[in-house]
Amino acid sequence: MPERFLWGKPSLSYNARVPTVTLTASGKRFDAAAGETVLEAAQRAGIALPYSCRGGVCGSCKATLVDGECDYPRNPPVALAGVPPSRHAILLCQAVPRGDIAIQAREIASVEDIPHRRVETEVAERRALAPDVVGVWLRPRDGSRVNWLPGQYLDVVLEDGKHRPFSIASGPRPDGLIELHVRHVPGGGFTTWVYDSLRVGDRLTIEVPLGTFVPREDSERPMLFMAGGTGFAPVKAIVEHFIALGTRRPMHVYWGARNKADLYLLDLATRWSEDVPNVHFTPVLSDPEAARAAGMREGLVHEALLQDHPDLSGFDFYMSGPPAMIAAGRQYLIDAKLPEDRLYFDSFDVAPDVLTEILQGRAGIHGL
Repeated sequence: MPERFLWGKPSLSYNARVPTVTLTASGKRFDAAAGETVLEAAQRAGIALPYSCRGGVCGSCKATLVDGECDYPRNPPVALAGVPPSRHAILLCQAVPRGDIAIQAREIASVEDIPHRRVETEVAERRALAPDVVGVWLRPRDGSRVNWLPGQYLDVVLEDGKHRPFSIASGPRPDGLIELHVRHVPGGGFTTWVYDSLRVGDRLTIEVPLGTFVPREDSERPMLFMAGGTGFAPVKAIVEHFIALGTRRPMHVYWGARNKADLYLLDLATRWSEDVPNVHFTPVLSDPEAARAAGMREGLVHEALLQDHPDLSGFDFYMSGPPAMIAAGRQYLIDAKLPEDRLYFDSFDVAPDVLTEILQGRAGIHGL
């Protein structure tokens, strides 16, 4: 294994037996099979650790390696770029233990109780939400009820076995439907098919639920939500969850897009702020002419939020959107005194197998 993919503290020597992973906070232990990442081993053991993109890019699965060593045989740890080695940070979705390790990582206990399932579904409804966004509502074909937590996502399983992740845009509904917001990506084979050809009655195989971008109810702090594009889908699910709970915690939602048409559920978000006293909504458009024509805030969504809230030390923060927005906004938020353990985010606009191709190309270019 090239040295560039080695990350850790050289304290435990490699051995041939199955490595054991210890979570220092809870004392839980689980084994990792040969070549298995820490995240995969934890999921197999029924332990929910934070993750999102599963490609080593977003950084939501970052943890601290207390003891031992890890390799990165699949993808380089891109999300750790710029993190000092003294922090001993690892990415759970890519790190493969070289032997016994101990890590400090957040556990998401609420996610552990929901079983992961493969479900055959059919399209119950399909309609355009914006020029390049399609709303799709799926119904399990066997009539069963699928359970998930607001903010989680599912994978659509393609015929070739590849997966395409999509956020679920609501919590579980009385009618059992699963709501997705699918953005058409030019050149993207699956989203082009959804945009051009998917019809009511078509069948899709899904794996659900996935992800740890879920409501944290054990807090009384005010909440900030920042969404970019179809990153609004899981934010919508979480906000609606807190509204249904009747929470009195202040919630301020910022939604960024290029133009007004891209704010495809603008009326819904506006109604939140009109009907619920503790909910505030700020749309932000990056196109200056579009912003002026619509009478909305102009600029990047994280800049608008930080203008209104320069000190984030007293907030819980939920962020969802394309990788570029997450990467640009994350450090700004931490610099604004947001504790990193109160930053919850979701980013997987690019499917894991596509991420792998991108990263392999990046490694070839930069010699990573």
